Amino acid sequence: MLWMLVQILAVLLCLTVHETCHGLAAYLLGDPTAKRMHRLSFNPLRHIDPFGALMMLVAGFGWAKPVPVDMRYFKHPKSGMALTALAGPVSNFVLAYLALCLRALLITVGYQVEAESVLLIWVIDFLATVAILSVGLGLFNLIPVPPLDGSKVLGALLPDRIYYTILRYERIGMLLLVVVLWSGALDGGLVWARDGVLDWLARAASAPFRMLLG
Repeated sequence: MLWMLVQILAVLLCLTVHETCHGLAAYLLGDPTAKRMHRLSFNPLRHIDPFGALMMLVAGFGWAKPVPVDMRYFKHPKSGMALTALAGPVSNFVLAYLALCLRALLITVGYQVEAESVLLIWVIDFLATVAILSVGLGLFNLIPVPPLDGSKVLGALLPDRIYYTILRYERIGMLLLVVVLWSGALDGGLVWARDGVLDWLARAASAPFRMLLG
């Protein structure tokens, strides 16, 4: 039960940061919709999609309730939408790196004082879980299939006619993604990419502490 609680807290943190950063990016680009609908919040209840959160727990890849964005507020609608979409995955990679940095610090402190605190071990495990799920969430959302963030980023490079046609079929894309996720067809590629990114981030996060320990 305690391990399940750790996973649930990690899922809530990853999804909340992801969606809040979408809304913040849109707001900075001139769109007040997310702020007006109280989505610029770190309250997870404002962002959680129950099924998407369940997929995060079961498969390690999932989604939250999309932040409302009105492209008409952007000076350059397509590029503004791309930047808003990209803010979510980028925030997840940053969150993962910070979690790994804090984890490396706690491991170093524990090693130096020879601490074997149960609480310390659980916090270290929590930070590792946050990093794993956050990288998984960021990579999954970069897949260029609507309504995932990657489709908005790719859309900035497409002609307007094709771009707006793709936007009209977001619901179909979501159904296809759910089917593909349940089938496990994406698991191998996503896990390989996730592990590669995690390895690189972990090395970057732990390097200063490895030097301190000689």
